[in-house]
Amino acid sequence: MSDWKQKRFWKEASAVEVDGGFTVQLDGRGVKTPAKAALTLPSRAMAEAIAAEWDAQVEGINPETMPYTRSANAAIDKVANQHAEVADMLADYGDSDLLCYRADSPQELVKRQTEQWDPALSWAKEVLGAGLETRQGLQHSGQDPVALETLRQAVHDLSNFQLAAFHDLVSMSGSLVLGFATAQNWRRPDEIWQISRLDESWQEEQWGVDDEAQETADLKRVAFLHAKSFYDIC
Repeated sequence: MSDWKQKRFWKEASAVEVDGGFTVQLDGRGVKTPAKAALTLPSRAMAEAIAAEWDAQVEGINPETMPYTRSANAAIDKVANQHAEVADMLADYGDSDLLCYRADSPQELVKRQTEQWDPALSWAKEVLGAGLETRQGLQHSGQDPVALETLRQAVHDLSNFQLAAFHDLVSMSGSLVLGFATAQNWRRPDEIWQISRLDESWQEEQWGVDDEAQETADLKRVAFLHAKSFYDIC
């Protein structure tokens, strides 16, 4: 959408039911994706959210203020054309999941990781049927292939629209387990986001907050919470 420089040319944006789902129409004309595909959406809630973004545009189209539209475009123009590749890329996070690599000191950090990350791994074992083991240090050590295949299949089972949202849940948190935990409402999204930033929060406590790093983290948090919202309206 970065190349879109159009001015507003419509009076009303509306969510409309069509064959295969829902779409958004501008004065009765259907919206297209940047790749010129039909904007066919899986739910009325998504169509209404996107219609509201188009209605909120004033003089020109500002893609930065249209996150639902951008996510839907990604699902249709990108994920739909390479679903298996995207699913495999995200599933690979399971073999090096953030939650599995633990500090061996200081003791307070070790304690926090145990208290905040162990429950998420226990949830994954119980709900997803995939038990991942923890390690001390950062050296890679492979996980149980059966557990990894269980997680991989769960990722492949996601729809194009779900996978577009799931991509951000996983990549922003650095954890396949936390991506699933967010998608399946293990805890509140903002709480899971904070769990994913445990190490960064610890460093900030020790050395202070870096303004540039904080700005980047804030942007990622917004993207993470949007991804959860988009996932929920798929």
